[in-house]
Amino acid sequence: MSYDFDLFVIGGGSGGIATARRAAEYGAKVGVAEFDRLGGTCVNRGCIPKKMMVYASHFPDLFKDAQGYGWSAVNSTLDWQKMIKVVNQEVERLNGVYQRMLDKSEVGLFRGYAKFLDPHTLEVGEHKVTAEKILIAVGGIPVKPDIPGIEHAIVSDDMFQLEEQPKRIVILGAGYIGVEFACIMHGLGSEVTLLIRKDLILRGFDDDLRTAIQEGMQQHGIRIIKVSEPPVIEKNPEGLKVKVKGEQEETVIADAVSLAATGRKPNLDNLSLENAGVEVKQGAIAVDQYSQTSQEHIYAVGDCTDRMNLTPVAINEGRAFADTHFGGKSRKMSYENVPTAIFSTPEAATVGLTEAEAREQYGEAVKIYRARFKPTYHNLSGRDEKTMVKLVVDQNSDKVLGAHMVGENAAEIIQGIAIALKMGATKKDFDATVGIHPSIAEEFVTMR
Repeated sequence: MSYDFDLFVIGGGSGGIATARRAAEYGAKVGVAEFDRLGGTCVNRGCIPKKMMVYASHFPDLFKDAQGYGWSAVNSTLDWQKMIKVVNQEVERLNGVYQRMLDKSEVGLFRGYAKFLDPHTLEVGEHKVTAEKILIAVGGIPVKPDIPGIEHAIVSDDMFQLEEQPKRIVILGAGYIGVEFACIMHGLGSEVTLLIRKDLILRGFDDDLRTAIQEGMQQHGIRIIKVSEPPVIEKNPEGLKVKVKGEQEETVIADAVSLAATGRKPNLDNLSLENAGVEVKQGAIAVDQYSQTSQEHIYAVGDCTDRMNLTPVAINEGRAFADTHFGGKSRKMSYENVPTAIFSTPEAATVGLTEAEAREQYGEAVKIYRARFKPTYHNLSGRDEKTMVKLVVDQNSDKVLGAHMVGENAAEIIQGIAIALKMGATKKDFDATVGIHPSIAEEFVTMR
């Protein structure tokens, strides 16, 4: 049977575009459907604009730090409208970059929602297209918790469009999104209250990392309340009243906005997957280790599969698919030792096993190396900031199982250490490495 495309990709985010371009490099005829701006969540409503706001949130501390080094005081105020404008201009620039990449790769772009009519046929707006292979890369969407008054709250996607800065903000959620936006908004000058259900933020991360970030946030002035019941949101002339029940009942007032940052779910609503016979499990597209769905010619990558929801992972999954099916180089994505960062203040990054995971797998053979110290920079800044570095080691093999850090430039440092762990580095390898002095990173090779 003759098809319109060798590969049709549903979704023009990072994973979808990376797949389309890689397949096109191998000579495949490729089409992509996208109803929104190119780049997906990461470029438009996630990694990029959020990181820009992270940078913006750091300047007040930098202005103060400079005085410790002899600079005169800086009297500066934030122009929220300008910040939002320039952040969105950068997003628009990146949209253009993605469009040029598709054009250069001769990938056809179809604007609109794609839905299955049958296993090989898709409808995109007024177009009907057929494809020999189909890749689903539609990402995820924010989830609003089902609590009274949630209709008055916004989700993280909306933060980049707010015309005015909320002076007081309540954030629901202790995962990546909630923690990062709590730190961003506090750094930008808002009064922040973070509502969490457990004792510590960032479930699933190493406990030392979680504790260090939470203590740092509280030291900086972010109020964290552990709630025993879901909050109730009410709108009144003052703004929003958020009724919370923790150790005691109280009402927190927010300026017209309460951010719901309680997670995301696969964005499957408009696909008509039932027409293609694609299996869905627990709200996500079910795939095997090669990203193949229940249909042998249909594949899925990224957040819509709810495996490891990180942009670089989606890109790698997609490229592995393209290499295997169009490049003659069979490979699959490895989820072992994938590094990640939390762009909170303080920043954190991690790769490999947490201490708890390591002890579950290796028992008493696990040895922990940990250091907590004040970085040299803050000897003069006047701020009482601490850095934490940690290695998790299997004493039987001497292999480093995990590396964790909380402190400035954690992401940049852990990225390099991730290479070592991917190569199977041992503690002796770390010990034999000469440190760069004076630096924070050298602590990873001097712990005994």
